[in-house]
Amino acid sequence: MSELLAGRHATLEALRAGRRHFYRLWLEGDEKSKPGGIVAEIVSLCEGRSLPIRTIRGGVFERLKEGGVNHQGVALEVGDYPYVDITALLARARRGGAALFLLLDHLQDPQNLGTLIRTAEAMGVDGIVIPDRRAAGVTPAVSNASAGAVEHLPVAQVTNLNRAIEEFKKVGVWVAGLDMGDDAILLEKADLTGALALVVGSEGSGLSRLTREKCDFIIRLPMFGRVQSLNASVAGSIVLYAARRQRAAEPAS
Repeated sequence: MSELLAGRHATLEALRAGRRHFYRLWLEGDEKSKPGGIVAEIVSLCEGRSLPIRTIRGGVFERLKEGGVNHQGVALEVGDYPYVDITALLARARRGGAALFLLLDHLQDPQNLGTLIRTAEAMGVDGIVIPDRRAAGVTPAVSNASAGAVEHLPVAQVTNLNRAIEEFKKVGVWVAGLDMGDDAILLEKADLTGALALVVGSEGSGLSRLTREKCDFIIRLPMFGRVQSLNASVAGSIVLYAARRQRAAEPAS
């Protein structure tokens, strides 16, 4: 199976990561045009891999445009996204240290998923876990929304997220859920150092009841305006940034 990654950053990062199978590069324009900037780097990487490069007008780019995709004149035909097995993430946790993981409880919007993955990669998250049903998977739209960040991150798809939480806890990872409630700890009072897995719920209903119960503690964000909730990707990004700041502030051992 193959799919089209559209957009300059998604294409560039996929090539840099080198985790997928690559088939060909499509460029919008004519044979006489000479690419520059980021497109020139993309072309160089493809030439280094001896990938076919096709320069055309319309065709695949017209179809992408009709689908609402901002292709930026670049499309890379690739194999499916290479999910990892969760055992790879558990092995990282067993090595000790302040490993940081992101678990998503049925996040469904590809834009939200891509945005959160982009933050996760920037904050040095060690791996992401998503359910394989009733949740957004890693699609070309997600790669585009993440500006290609997902191409560098290990993402595991699991049948049962609650079982995955139990596995993380067995290897010494604390699990924190992001939610509201009287039992929730304000973000600034939460200890986010050490091995940690942050669980972010879905856009509509947040954390499911059983997933919430399996968390070691619940974090809530302080709200000062009239609107008492944030977009899931924004809220998750804030907590990931706070976790990274706490780790940076820890004294060297």
